Amino acid sequence: MRHFLVYTNRYKDSSLLTTKRTCDFLKLKGQHVDVKIVGNDEEAESDIPPDTDCIIVLGGDGTVLQAAREAKQLQIPIIGVNLGTLGYMTEIEPAGLEEALERLITGDYTQESRMMLNGKAYLSDGSIREDWALNDIALSRSGSLQIIRFNIWVNGQFLNHYKADGMIVTTPTGSTGYNLSAGGPLVEPGARLIMLTPVCPHSLNQRSIILSPEDIVEIEIPECQEGRAQTVEVNFDGSHMIPLRTGDKIRIVRSENVTEFIRLNQVSFLEVLHRKMQ
Repeated sequence: MRHFLVYTNRYKDSSLLTTKRTCDFLKLKGQHVDVKIVGNDEEAESDIPPDTDCIIVLGGDGTVLQAAREAKQLQIPIIGVNLGTLGYMTEIEPAGLEEALERLITGDYTQESRMMLNGKAYLSDGSIREDWALNDIALSRSGSLQIIRFNIWVNGQFLNHYKADGMIVTTPTGSTGYNLSAGGPLVEPGARLIMLTPVCPHSLNQRSIILSPEDIVEIEIPECQEGRAQTVEVNFDGSHMIPLRTGDKIRIVRSENVTEFIRLNQVSFLEVLHRKMQ
């Protein structure tokens, strides 16, 4: 690797000391370095140099997700430096930064591909809106506190009618995110599958459903029981949002894009869980 992009969350590295520390070390080793400073609550502009060999993300899991969204069609490998809290997706702790950078330069690492999701929203006005997610595509209520109704099909076959606070369609990488908070299962991040996890279902027997990565999930927004229209928000990795109303639907499939993560340590997923949950 010769060309690095340091992708910094300005709220996690407010003084930019870690950014400077990273850049100074890489430049001392004769590497080409670009810097991009973003906010964790903004939609990033896709201006990553296409000849970048590696994106070093300084922040937490949210910043990693933002970088992955931006780099989804470039196939540039990503590695995260944990400036957040749990950091399931970050590989490097600040204390070991220089050692990790040296290993990147010398090629002492492996890569791991993570599947992504593609969501196409078909709106009643005839328009189609599309986006991607590494973690999850989540449907949640918009406006007043009320139960949302969903009709769900898998591969064209009706699955179920749900009443819940929301519905999460999750990748294995996203199993430690919103899915975990909603009571969904934890999954090894290199696996290939799609999970459906209802949020606070208004039922005693509705639990997560695990599907094949090749399955096609369609979620339709019907009318409320009283015949009133529903308004729902679809969030992609908790950032980009598409509003849906009664009569709209979203089609979710495994994306052709993947996110490449750099691995420095051969630590099992179970060991990571043990460390993070202590």
